[in-house]
Amino acid sequence: MDKKDLKIVFFGTPEFAVTSLDALVREGFNVAAVVTMPDKPAGRGKKIQMSDVKRYAIEHYLPVLQPEKLKAPDFLDALAAIGADLFIVIAFRMLPECVWAMPRLGTFNLHASLLPKYRGAAPINHAVINGESETGITTFFLKHEIDTGDMITQRSISIGENDNAGQIHDRLMVLGAEAVVDTVNSILNGSLSTCPQPEGEFIAAPKIFKDTCRINWQLPAKRVHDFVRGLAPYPAAWTQMTEHNGRISDVKIFATSLHNIPTGMSLAPGEALVAGKHLYAGTADGRALEILSLQPAGKRAIPADAFILGYHPVMFT
Repeated sequence: MDKKDLKIVFFGTPEFAVTSLDALVREGFNVAAVVTMPDKPAGRGKKIQMSDVKRYAIEHYLPVLQPEKLKAPDFLDALAAIGADLFIVIAFRMLPECVWAMPRLGTFNLHASLLPKYRGAAPINHAVINGESETGITTFFLKHEIDTGDMITQRSISIGENDNAGQIHDRLMVLGAEAVVDTVNSILNGSLSTCPQPEGEFIAAPKIFKDTCRINWQLPAKRVHDFVRGLAPYPAAWTQMTEHNGRISDVKIFATSLHNIPTGMSLAPGEALVAGKHLYAGTADGRALEILSLQPAGKRAIPADAFILGYHPVMFT
């Protein structure tokens, strides 16, 4: 079968999925339609925004489906009418069986972790938060239980001790696109092989909410450092700051450092100290953590040396 004869329907919403969609289009595959989330209001003005995937599809004249409900008869009829051979899912919602079982060659997903580790909605964030030194991507066929299907291919990258989730996201986005193209080629040329996911290595990566982004200064310095970079640049770790005048406000923290801490410095958990142009905070193991970048409530993110010109923190909680 030629690339043009293989009908693909692509399911995805954010930028992470666009890179793979673009790779498929550039390789000459027949993307017969794109399925993405309905347009929704976003930002302070609540203007209606289309998804990154929809924007790309429109620019490249690809048909777009935006179902409110994935089991809606009109959507299922429209999907069936395409007569696709293969569905590809990247950063989309969970598909019901009536959808993923539709194409004759099945439905595969690109997941941003080395499955079975980090099944769930936020695998990149949780891998960094947990201090992993390695992560990667997995393509696998869908089945009933989420993120549990037979694996097709895996590829890994290292995570540096100061890498944040945004940096890992961008690297996996490119690596994932390469894996998606290779997976489709293996299906096309008959060289596909799969293997079941190993048992007993499951780690959850649930969706992240604001409450779970609050920094716990009662953790050791390394854990706090990993937590901050695992949520940077979005949605960002945050803490409450008490200043010397008693004012309390929320502050987002985007970057910290475990290095260049003055010898002998020991601060109580959450205790803040300004030393010259540097800002430090204490943690549970007595080690100080340098704070490099912050965002005061209602302001833009700024480096710590600029922050301490206008704010005088004494405690983070």
